[in-house]
Amino acid sequence: MRRERERRQELIANEKIPYLRRRRRTLERNLPKPPAPFVIGMTRSGTTLLRLMLDSHPELTIPPETHFIPDVIKAFKEGTNSPDELAEIFIGSRRWDDFGISERKFRRELHKLRPVVRPEVPVRTFYRLYAKGQGKTRWGDKTPGYATKVRRINRILPEAHFIHMIRDGRDVALSLRDRDAGLTTEQVARRWRHRINRTRRAAKHVPEYFEVRYEDLVAEPEKTLRGICERIELEWSPLMLDYHQTASERLEEMAQPLEAEGEKRGLSAESRLDAHALTSEPPRTDRAGRWRREMTPEELEIFEEHAGELLAELGYEAAGSRT
Repeated sequence: MRRERERRQELIANEKIPYLRRRRRTLERNLPKPPAPFVIGMTRSGTTLLRLMLDSHPELTIPPETHFIPDVIKAFKEGTNSPDELAEIFIGSRRWDDFGISERKFRRELHKLRPVVRPEVPVRTFYRLYAKGQGKTRWGDKTPGYATKVRRINRILPEAHFIHMIRDGRDVALSLRDRDAGLTTEQVARRWRHRINRTRRAAKHVPEYFEVRYEDLVAEPEKTLRGICERIELEWSPLMLDYHQTASERLEEMAQPLEAEGEKRGLSAESRLDAHALTSEPPRTDRAGRWRREMTPEELEIFEEHAGELLAELGYEAAGSRT
């Protein structure tokens, strides 16, 4: 009897009894999940900086931008739930090579989960595999574009805690100009205003959302990070302040070109890495308030004409108030 019981426990541990494997998955699915930080915000607002700081924690890892969650949700709404079809959404992404996950292994993991009945199953499988590859137990995400999709993501991943990075829009405009984004000051002002307002409206319908100012993160990194850790139930680690020592190594994941896709332009490996070169240095306070030194009066007038109300609402100084 004892031998039979031990044999059965071994089978359960090795997941060789199908119905027990399904039961285990059900039990695991219903267990409370640790908070998963999702870093969102307008491009060039410090999302990569925060990603690397959080990723430096010994328990938590944040992959490069994913972008696939809305496509997975859409596929399920359209009736797609076969492991191979779902795997193609991930593997077919132009960013798949950034994650260092074996295509074969990912497909095998999805086949183990048949039937795939909900969109969170393949999504969590991806993050779990990525975290395992990094030797971490917890995962998060950093995809700025998810800012306007927080409600959809929260429905399938209630553990998601959305961290909205906000930066003075005039400094965002200068940073985009540095990257030759091809946008006028007016276009950036409108996009910045629209993205923040739309994100805040959507965030009213999710339980876990908070805002972090770029200016606070670079001026008082430890204080700001401690506050974030408290919100996401993560024990503080001073290693987060040393992010710049491993930033170059972590960013090597993106050391391959990104093919053009629809309206999205292609990017060389060099340009992708150059976009985040400053993260290999400690926080630089001189990156905050650049607009005071580098924007012309005409540019400031244009930006504040189209986004001045939001600047004031967020507590940013207006150009006209300078003495």
